[in-house]
Amino acid sequence: MTMRPITGREELDLFNQLPYVLNEELADDLAQGRRRPEWMWVALRGDRVLARAAWWSRPKDYTPFILDLLDIDDSCPGPDRVDIGVRLLQTAMAATLPDGSPPPEYSRFVPPDWRESAVTRQAVQDRMTVLERTGARLFVERLRLEWRPGTPVPEPSGRLAFRPVQDTEELLTLMTSVLEGTLDAHSRDDLTRMSPRETAVKHYEEEFAGYTTPRSWWRIATLPQGEPVGFVIPARNDYNAIVAYIAVLPEYRGNGYIDDVLGEGTRILAEQDVPRIRASTDLGNTPMAHAFQRAGYLNFEREINMIWRP
Repeated sequence: MTMRPITGREELDLFNQLPYVLNEELADDLAQGRRRPEWMWVALRGDRVLARAAWWSRPKDYTPFILDLLDIDDSCPGPDRVDIGVRLLQTAMAATLPDGSPPPEYSRFVPPDWRESAVTRQAVQDRMTVLERTGARLFVERLRLEWRPGTPVPEPSGRLAFRPVQDTEELLTLMTSVLEGTLDAHSRDDLTRMSPRETAVKHYEEEFAGYTTPRSWWRIATLPQGEPVGFVIPARNDYNAIVAYIAVLPEYRGNGYIDDVLGEGTRILAEQDVPRIRASTDLGNTPMAHAFQRAGYLNFEREINMIWRP
């Protein structure tokens, strides 16, 4: 068995022997600098791919940002396929990741009902076992949500008014405030290591600052007299139109305002004639999940996140 990175785009067909929903994006990712051949590893027996692993990053970054591809040949015997996956991942991590820093988070898209099918459940669990044997643990399971054209967009209730964000400082102040009582696992984890303000700045700089879509889409929700209640960040990333962030200030939660705020964000994106709108929320964030459901968003996938930190 040989373990090595692919040589370049000419080996994408080889790399894509193992099926996964991201396969169709890999060519463009390589072209745009979101992936590098040296970050895309395969375990080969002859010309047959037994396992593969790959990292994704933002185009200008020099180190991997997330491990979002880890596959093993499910037709191999159980213990063998897991062992091969562990050997490949350990080899690839040692050659690819900076010394002394924790590996980037792992992300895996899975069917929304993945636990209900024995075949799907085994495939997901095998990949999680590979990660666990390299020291990773489950961090959170998330719902991936999608609004599709033709789905009714709720009419404004009139309870709230909406205006553009005045400046970055206003948004950062609101982002800091909504972290109080947050149910988002990533935010809660950040808050164990940094202040709410630092957490808000990190989120802004790692995500919002990179969007090329108009900031005039971003909306502050206010009461009629102008008091901010919440905000929504509609945007487009490299792949889809998205509701990137949505929140209601702690003192206004429990009044159903989230429906108004989500409705506004959905309307803004729907007016752009997009083929779909994507969003996500933690499985445990029941209030947010219910809000998306009421707005007509479907849970089309789930996402498994694992980390190597304690």
